[in-house]
Parts: sequence; C-alpha cells; structure tokens
Amino acid sequence: MTDALVIGAGPAGLMAADVISAAGHSVVVAEAKPSVARKFLMAGKSGLNLTKDESFETFLSHYHEAAPTLRPMLEVFGPKDVTTWAEEQGQEMFTGSSGRVFPKVMKASPLLRAWLTRLSEQAVDIRTRWRWTGGSYSFETPDGPQEISPKVCVLACGGASWARLGSDGAWADWLKAPVAPFKPANIGFEVDWSPHMTRHFGTPIKNVTLSAGDTSLRAEFVISERGLEGGGIYAVSRPMREGATLTLDLLPDMSVNDIRTRLSRPQGKMSRANFLRKSLKLAPEKQALLMEFGQPLPEDLASLLKALPVTHAGPRPMDEAISTAGGLRFDALDETLMLKDQPGTFAAGEMLDWEAPTGGYLLTACLATGRWAGAGARDWLAHSPSHSLATNIPR
Repeated sequence: MTDALVIGAGPAGLMAADVISAAGHSVVVAEAKPSVARKFLMAGKSGLNLTKDESFETFLSHYHEAAPTLRPMLEVFGPKDVTTWAEEQGQEMFTGSSGRVFPKVMKASPLLRAWLTRLSEQAVDIRTRWRWTGGSYSFETPDGPQEISPKVCVLACGGASWARLGSDGAWADWLKAPVAPFKPANIGFEVDWSPHMTRHFGTPIKNVTLSAGDTSLRAEFVISERGLEGGGIYAVSRPMREGATLTLDLLPDMSVNDIRTRLSRPQGKMSRANFLRKSLKLAPEKQALLMEFGQPLPEDLASLLKALPVTHAGPRPMDEAISTAGGLRFDALDETLMLKDQPGTFAAGEMLDWEAPTGGYLLTACLATGRWAGAGARDWLAHSPSHSLATNIPR
C-alpha cells in the first residue's frame, strides 16, 4: 500500500507529490500520457512565463471571484516564492519589461528535468500511461487494469482543454462533488474574414488598446486565418465570452482631436490608404481592420479609429483554449482543498473552478494549489487512520 496517490503529473500534481514525499511518505504519481508535464513543456515553447512581478494585491485581483479563496494559498506560495523555487532548481531567472518572470534559458525542459531529479531522490514513483478510469482508483495501464489503495489521494487532473496533452475533463463524470460547467478561457475568437484580409494572415497587430467589458489593456494580437488570437485577445477573452463587445483603439497614443486635426489636412490626389498612412502612420494591417469592421465608414473617422467594434463568431472550440473556466467547485472543498464528502481526497490545479489570464497567473496558481493540497494530504497522513481510500469515489 502506498501512502499517497497523485493523479496527474502536471505542475499541480508534481508539486503535491514534492510536498508529500519531502515529508518521508511514499508517493505514486499516475499520469495518463506517455510523459509528464506536457502542457508545462508546451508553455515553455513561448518562454515559460512562470509568474508576474507586481504587487500582491494586483496579482491576486486577476483571479476575480476566486481571489478570496486563493489568497491564503498565494500568500504561502506566490510570485516571489515561485521565482525562488525555480532558482532552487538551478534556474537563473529574469524579469521582462512587462513584469513577466522567465527562466533565462527561456525553456521549460531544464526546470522540469531538475524537478524530476528531485522527485526521484525523494523516491516518488511516476507511472506513465496510467489512465484513471474512475471508481476505486482503477487504471488502464500497459500491463492491463491496475488498482491502487492509497491512504490519501490528490487529484490534479487538469481542466478540459488540450486533450492531446492530457486534460480532457473526463474526471468530471466520476466525482460526486459539484462541478461548474467548463468554459473556454484564454482563447482565440473566430472571424469570417473578407477576401481582402488574406494577405494579413499571421500579421501581429502592435501598439493597440483592446477593451471589453471592464477590461482594457494595451497589448498585441495576431490576425490568423481563423480569426483573432494572441495575448491581447486572451486577456479580454473572459468578458468577450460573456458577451461584451471588443473594441480596438488603433491609435492609443493620439487623442480624438489629434486624429481629427490630422485628417482635416487636404488629401489631394492621394488614395485613402496613402493618406491614412502618411497623416496617421496607420499601418496597412490596421487599415485592413478598419475596412473589415468599420463599414460603412462614418464621417467622423477619428472616433471609429479610437473605438473600432469587432464582429466575431464566438470563441474557438474549448479544446483549443489555453485553459478552462469551471471545474470542481470550491464549496465542495474544505480549507485544505479536501473534498468534504470524500475524506482524504484532495484536489488542485486547473481542475478547480478558477480562471486567470496568461502572463504567469495560470502557472503560479497551479503550483500554489498543488503545494496547498500536498500540505493538506501530508498533514492528513500524520493524523489519519491507516485504512485505504479504495472505495471513496464511486462510479
């Protein structure tokens, strides 16, 4: 009998296993995929933005309604702690101009290798291609059906996006605890482009302010064949998903009056495109967006350039989302992240009902909740009876 079972070998699950095994307990980590932390490695392809260097209250506010619940977890293991932890794994860190914190190597693999070495030294047993099938900790494995009878369990099964990396949300059908419906988060939006947009596919739109609902920020995004993608779009995807109109300020460094003054100059024999380029330095891709979403063009073009409403056909499919909203509700958990009706079973990471934008918030909360659930499981082992949890989760 193992002391602890962790289901899911993403950042939350590995952190839980780290905390429990560091206390001397035996830990088995069951991972459905052939290798661990696939989504973590995917994040590393864009530099592995681990966290964000900003005031704690500002950082916490990005978790919206989940902020009060996550506060104690992030106070224990917040942005500064994440940076220190990565440095302890031998990673030299740096903070970019936006406050985002990265390893200097701009990769996830060196950090993951160091972490797995640490877990191996703590005798953590990681079993890949072990897919949980629900019930009493039953698994499909290369050696046929297997079952584990742990004294404590941490569920770190992920959300419901990027199924090919291991998060398919199937666990939601197995738990008897309440689960909030999954919704796509940090997602691109579909646009049925006019033919004139084809030459701009793949073009980044820089120096623009995006606004939707109460969210407004200067950021970049990309015109793709399928619609609008990139960091700026992901940052406003929540209010857009909830029905708010996206507007673009294509000239954030100019006031409406400045634009009107420049547009009042004689156009002469210049084409409209050349006139906008010369008078406003309006790039061709921004002009294309103006023509796509601004027709028929109004007489007061300045106001439209400052608040161009974007028409779209909704978010991309949920499996393409970077993360998901929804998941295991916090009111089903106690203050240690243990399921109230399944004593000895804890949960962490993206499978919990919280969402946050990209920019270090996702990874930090996964690590923090994994550490918190791991500490809860460790303390449970110190005070709980010795029987297993084999029948705790009925199908």
